[in-house]
Amino acid sequence: LGGPDPLDYVSMYRNLGNPALNVPEHWHYVSFGLSDLYGDNRVHEFTGTDGPSGFGFELTFRLKRETGESAPPTWPAELMQGLARYVFQSENTFCSGDHVSWHSPLDNSESRIQHMLLTEDPQMQPVQTPFGVVTFLQIVGVCTEELHAAQQWNGQGILELLRTVPVAGGPWLITDMRRGETIFEIDPHLQQERVDKGIETDGSNLSGVSAKCAWDDLSRPPEDDEDSRSICIGTQPRRLSGKDTEQIRETLRRGLEINSKPVLPPINAQRQNGLTHDRAPSRKDSLESESSAAIIPHELIRTRQLESVHLKFNQESGALIPLCLRGRLLHGRHFTYKSITGDTAITFVSTGVEGAFATEEHPYAAHGPWLQILLTEEFVERMLEDLEDLNSPEEFKLPKEYSWPEKKLKVSILPDAVFDNPLH
Repeated sequence: LGGPDPLDYVSMYRNLGNPALNVPEHWHYVSFGLSDLYGDNRVHEFTGTDGPSGFGFELTFRLKRETGESAPPTWPAELMQGLARYVFQSENTFCSGDHVSWHSPLDNSESRIQHMLLTEDPQMQPVQTPFGVVTFLQIVGVCTEELHAAQQWNGQGILELLRTVPVAGGPWLITDMRRGETIFEIDPHLQQERVDKGIETDGSNLSGVSAKCAWDDLSRPPEDDEDSRSICIGTQPRRLSGKDTEQIRETLRRGLEINSKPVLPPINAQRQNGLTHDRAPSRKDSLESESSAAIIPHELIRTRQLESVHLKFNQESGALIPLCLRGRLLHGRHFTYKSITGDTAITFVSTGVEGAFATEEHPYAAHGPWLQILLTEEFVERMLEDLEDLNSPEEFKLPKEYSWPEKKLKVSILPDAVFDNPLH
């Protein structure tokens, strides 16, 4: 009923756990407000009882209860408000298996638990309300090394490993902010036998990230100024069309998918019980659904073939390029960077991706501010060699530039400030 925070309530319960299942006593937090609480179109559009209620989910969190603690700490409520604020502002929803890079101890202490994975709450099943279906997604606190493993492989795989290590979460994935070791320090075999093997076999399930990124067209403009392909994005960048935006958003919305599926969800995916039900995976990855036609120009924006491009990333985004190449493109998939500071998007596609407007003949193609880059397997292998130092951020000095002149491709890793100041 007013106020700056998106959530109306956060309920906090003392859960006695289950000694028989090796589940310790803990505090259980449940949010109210991401789903539709009122049904009067004041906060969420009421779309009927069969679809999702509001955004279709609420957040939960399980925090290990410290000895002698008589009341639940309140910082998890602030954490939930922060995540809810992101959802309301971006309209990107969360799914089981998603990860959230937080880069700060969740409780503002000195803890190593600085990021989050999301999964189904082990006790709370989806519920049918008068205003639609609500699922319950549990926040699980993880260390940086565990987040990186989830990015390189997939969130569900790391969650399963966390369930097998009692101090790292156990069967109900209870977060212990005092945990001082990662699961890979507790059991070194997990990295080689499970994660590395999983990456090699499955590739990465991470299909896109919100990032600090930009791109420039280095092509010489055609002599004919009237050529429609010479349209450049001027000082007032064109907005992405509704179809393009929804397609990119759905890619990012899924983030880490529940199963390793090679096909992107349909552009207008129908959500049931808060989850997206895709058609059966096919041999090829696809940027389109079966039912939708090939991408057609919207708002009079023509798809342009570019001769030469310059890609710009901040260090955190740049560090994901090897993952994009090794974990996605070498497995016949695609990977999207969507700018958090503007309307720009960059999608890398492999030759096996269907529905892309970049082709082997014209590997660089733009649709308004959305750039697609098609990379052959041979070029991906070469780039991985040249970009090897991206895996050692401690030895990195910015700005850093990589160039492949014969491919007319340049990649720069730049300080954050460049992206924060649009004049640059």
